[in-house]
Amino acid sequence: MSKTVKKALQNTLRNDLGSNLMVVNRKIESVATWMAAYFEFEVTTMASSQKVQRRDLASFLNFMLAEVGNDKLPNWTPRLSQAFKTWLQNETLGENTRRWNDRTVNRVLAHLKTFARWVNKYRHFPLGNPMAKIKLVATTSLLSVDRAITSTERRRLLDAADLLVEIGARSKDRHRHRNESQRPQRKDYRPYRNRAIVYTLIETGMRRAAIIAINAADVDFTERTIRTQEKGGREQTYQISREGLQAITDYLEHERADGVKYYKKSPALFLPATGKVNQSGRLSVNAINAIWNSVCQAAGVKGKTPHSARHGMGRHLIEKTGNVAAVQRQLGHQNAAYSLQYTRITKEELNDALDDRE
Repeated sequence: MSKTVKKALQNTLRNDLGSNLMVVNRKIESVATWMAAYFEFEVTTMASSQKVQRRDLASFLNFMLAEVGNDKLPNWTPRLSQAFKTWLQNETLGENTRRWNDRTVNRVLAHLKTFARWVNKYRHFPLGNPMAKIKLVATTSLLSVDRAITSTERRRLLDAADLLVEIGARSKDRHRHRNESQRPQRKDYRPYRNRAIVYTLIETGMRRAAIIAINAADVDFTERTIRTQEKGGREQTYQISREGLQAITDYLEHERADGVKYYKKSPALFLPATGKVNQSGRLSVNAINAIWNSVCQAAGVKGKTPHSARHGMGRHLIEKTGNVAAVQRQLGHQNAAYSLQYTRITKEELNDALDDRE
């Protein structure tokens, strides 16, 4: 690395990490400096993901400072990594309450593994990559497949979404308007938009952030595809069912033009309500959650999140095609191991199979 780059790294360290960590050794060979370099030149994930990565790496740096007394790279050894893993697993909040569950521990270790591998490419550790032999904690499954929406829940959710167009905009004031059919319409309510969002979640398997990132120009009505930005800043193209595409068409025909009057510069497909002040011209994750929860309540579906729709799409594709590649292509998994999780049989399915013997 050139002196100019090193200077930039030191400035990045001071600006990005200094306020979050203990006082550290800011020599160019310090772990903290390499963390700054990592986020400056290597990491390309979205801001929300980077925030989590920074926090995870910072937890290791603070552990190293407490254990070793400095952050020099030669002192980051495989034994220190193992001690950090043990600490993550054993740290408690009060009596017998673990601070981090196994999934969180694995996330922290995975981020640390990626960082250590990157550092080792440019500055070899004396004892080799200190995270190379650190194994992730065994868990029952990598994904909450059992929480996927069922075909029955899908039907009920889509039916409830369809009803939004008829009754969703009615005032919820039961005191002034006891007769539901006579309640006035809420002016800032967007039933066609909300319906289209629920359909898109269920009929593509997109994540919430991807829904928010869709631009109107990225919907191909001929090919039945939607291009959007996914985790890590990757561009992902999703196929969508005819029903899902029709819901988007209905929204474009009935509502989006009203939103464009207020958000002329926003390319987003799903625009915020005109009564809301939103400089970005895009919905928030909380808004997607609120829309989903409202439809779930109307449908009588409990304990399911927008991500349950993603799992539901994975299960559906496995049941229909038996092809893991189809799941990987639709959901955009970089690692096929995640797609393989959808082939796992649930407890209920296993019981049904056992009870169905002739």
